[in-house]
Amino acid sequence: MFKGSITALITPLRDDQVDEDAFRRLVNWQIAEGTVALVPCGTTGESPTLNHDEHKRVVELCIEVAAGRVPVIAGTGSNCTAEGVELAEHAKAAGAAAQLSVVPYYNKPTQAGMIAHFTAMADAGPPLIIYNIPPRSIVDMSIETMAELAKHSNIIGVKDATMDLARPLATRLTCGEDFSILSGEDATALALLAQSGDGCISVTSNIAPRWCADMHAAWERGDFAEARRLNELLLPLHDSLFCESNPGPVKYAASLMGMCGPDTRLPLAPIADSSRQRVEETLRSLGMLDGVAAAAE
Repeated sequence: MFKGSITALITPLRDDQVDEDAFRRLVNWQIAEGTVALVPCGTTGESPTLNHDEHKRVVELCIEVAAGRVPVIAGTGSNCTAEGVELAEHAKAAGAAAQLSVVPYYNKPTQAGMIAHFTAMADAGPPLIIYNIPPRSIVDMSIETMAELAKHSNIIGVKDATMDLARPLATRLTCGEDFSILSGEDATALALLAQSGDGCISVTSNIAPRWCADMHAAWERGDFAEARRLNELLLPLHDSLFCESNPGPVKYAASLMGMCGPDTRLPLAPIADSSRQRVEETLRSLGMLDGVAAAAE
């Protein structure tokens, strides 16, 4: 079962190409700071605008740099089952510990369509975590559908970005104790833990991995006061990093911290001046620009 602070990695870009050196530094820094697993090529990694060769290379590079120190959960999401199966097969061949695949977006599959889609993905690749995010996919996977999919031996959990805090407990009761329930919304990560959750696949941990990891560790050891303190510390950061479409703000924050450039790919434009000011003011108020530790080589 996956649990704790897991980072949905940004994909650094330079001159519209994947910046592999910056990505290597980011992976090493994440591991050094306590992140327990890594997700390359999710939404935060701009998977919709990576071509297939880039997508596969980023997954392979993450596995190579992680070198078994933490598991890698490869993003394999697609609204085309055949494409998703191809990415799932690649993730398995590359040595990913698991795959994360989003509920198909835009074409609005039925619950039966979701079952067929994720069964094909799970049959083709490594253990699968379903990513349920109705605000982006438009459709919502029902608890009943998730329970049906949880019977598949290779479907092991969910990244829940529904913002429905009754959902994790209902998922636990229908999908069982061995099903990983992971938050897909940083601002509700601690609340999800209280509702039978196991961890978070986080955007914020791209730039604050130690605080995120420490919050989950505090919860795990029963130090709820410390978990609450860290959650309150992180809240303004969560707010700032979602002032525009992800990952624009978090990549700008990473650039301020010297990790990589702020570049995103169209149709994501550079974030607005007001957003840049907001992100910078938040980082400065938290002391995150006073002495940024260099990413591990």
